[in-house]
Formats: sequence, structure tokens, C-alpha cells
Amino acid sequence: MKIVRFADRQGQTGFARLHDGGRTTRVEGDLFGAYQDTGQDVTVHKILTPLVPSVIYCIGLNYVRHAQEGGLPKPEFPVVFMKSPATIQHPGDPIRLPRQLRSDEVDFECELAVVIRKACKNVSAKSALDYVLGYTCANDVSARDWQGKWGGSQWCRGKTFDTFAPLGPCLVTTDEIPNPNQLNIRTVLNGAVMQDWNTEDMIFSVPKLIEFLSGSTTLPPGTVILTGTPHGIGAARKPPVFLQAGDTVTIEIGGIGVLTNPVRDEEV
Repeated sequence: MKIVRFADRQGQTGFARLHDGGRTTRVEGDLFGAYQDTGQDVTVHKILTPLVPSVIYCIGLNYVRHAQEGGLPKPEFPVVFMKSPATIQHPGDPIRLPRQLRSDEVDFECELAVVIRKACKNVSAKSALDYVLGYTCANDVSARDWQGKWGGSQWCRGKTFDTFAPLGPCLVTTDEIPNPNQLNIRTVLNGAVMQDWNTEDMIFSVPKLIEFLSGSTTLPPGTVILTGTPHGIGAARKPPVFLQAGDTVTIEIGGIGVLTNPVRDEEV
């Protein structure tokens, strides 16, 4: 099932099932418990992020070709950092280039996002997908100057500016994606394809990531895991390509959909 979170013309929010052809029907219940498609047509005024995450875990250097383009060895263990839930941005709303704490090296990263359905701790890779509600598109927007030069050797400053985690447009439940490591994934910037690869190139598969992240650690319902980006990032290009005000960046993942955001300067 493809599920969208939406606002109607009165500003009320809810969930709806997205059908082939664009029809939307109301979904009632708890996405992390029992829910159902009522079959009642609803009018969607605006698509919102599929959820407000309880926590966002992110994985760096998780594609073979991406590690190679950075001249880095494949990591022995997943490289983990975090984003604040305040970084999320709705489909169609702008990515804001930081201007108060300025960055001129803001980059794109197409990523498969995994949404955890029920609390898990110390789960095995074999059973890990039993804890997944579904998948969505994500853009791990990154200020490379703050990430690499001014962040005190930590990545979080360069990854946690407002609007730096667009999510959407829908949540696709696991019955429609039995294997999350067989999905085409790409980034399109102003109509030009920048990244175009497949999630099978992950160094650590989705089940392995859940096994690792849940080790001695509870992942609560609503946890979002950004699973890394393939090669083709702007910082690795010659010359580098960074986001500019007026750009439009799109993340596409096969079986999920298209997440598009304009790029604007932060209003200060």
C-alpha cells in the first residue's frame, strides 16, 4: 500500500491510500498498530512528509562506488550519525540554504529511508524486516563546508540545518517492496541526472543496518533510517556542483515515487 500524509483545504491532516491513477482514499487507525483503508475518497490539498520521525539515524559511506569516489576504504562497521527531526521538509517545500550560519557548499544525497513499525532491540538481520513499516524517499542534504572543515570533526553540524531532510512523497509498505536492496535510485538536478544507481550496491544491507542499529539499543516506532547515498554527489564532481537558490532537486526511487524540492536562500 502507498500511504500519504496530507492536509486538506481546512488545514486538517490525515492519511490516505494512494491508488494507481491518483485516487486517494482515507486511511484510519494507527500506522504503527492497526489501520485500514476505508475506501472513502478524500481530497488532498497538500502532501506532507509521511511521518514526523521519533529519531533519524543516518548511515555514511554505505555504497561501494560512493566510498570509491571519495578515495575511502569500505568501512568495517556502519558509519552512523544523526539528524534532528526538525530537519524534515515536506515534498514541494524549499530546501533552505543556510545564510545566518552560512554555507556555500550545500550538497544533495538521494537515499532510501526505512521507517520502523514497532520497537526493536537486538534483532537479527534474518528477522529485521519484520520490524519495518515501509519505505520512502529521502534527501540527506549536507553542508560540506560545515561537515568537513568547521564541524569539529563531527558530521552533525553540516547535516542538521533546517529543511535538510526532505521525505516523501509517500510511505510504501513492505508488502510492495519485499527486497529493499533491489531498487533503482537517482538524483535529478535541474533536469540533469546526477546520481543513478541501485540499492544493491549497499555495503551493509537494510536488514544488516537494522541489526547493527538495534544492537543494545531500542529503536522506537517511527524511527527513520537513512541508508546512505550512491556515487555522484556534487562534492565529488570536477568541478564540484553545489545547490544554488533557484535550483530544483528531485529524488526518485523505483517502486516508491518522486520527491521534488525547490532550493531557496534562508530568510534571515
